[in-house]
Amino acid sequence: MEANRDMVTRQELRHDRHTVSLLTDHLVFSPKYRGKVLLGDVAEVAEEIIRGTCKELDIEVIDMAVNVDHVHLFIKYPPKYSVSWIAKRLKGRSSKQTLLEKAFTEKRFAVRDKFPQLKEWCPGHLWAPSCYHKTFKKSFINKLLEKV
Repeated sequence: MEANRDMVTRQELRHDRHTVSLLTDHLVFSPKYRGKVLLGDVAEVAEEIIRGTCKELDIEVIDMAVNVDHVHLFIKYPPKYSVSWIAKRLKGRSSKQTLLEKAFTEKRFAVRDKFPQLKEWCPGHLWAPSCYHKTFKKSFINKLLEKV
């Protein structure tokens, strides 16, 4: 029975122009100094930006959890991207947009005014430079989806 849970169906595979793949990964990244800054609106904005960036890059978010001092992200991604590139892109965009942007919907640098704790705590960078990632099997995805 255990072997059947690891079997992959055709619908679960990613079909691109020249490739067929099933690349899944669990990413964990945290704010600088493991600060507990991902609360309330900051967490919502960070999650929105990360999900939006994933959508732009054609990365499927299987599950995501934003905790006060780290983010868990389970993704299915195309083979044209490396995991380190994906992490760099997600952290870079969410840091810049969380700290600086929303300029098109509000006044310039309004988020820095909206989130003064970020301005004081981490003036230049939101995320720590490191990132944990692990590729996982289909059985793990099934267990994860059963919990959700």
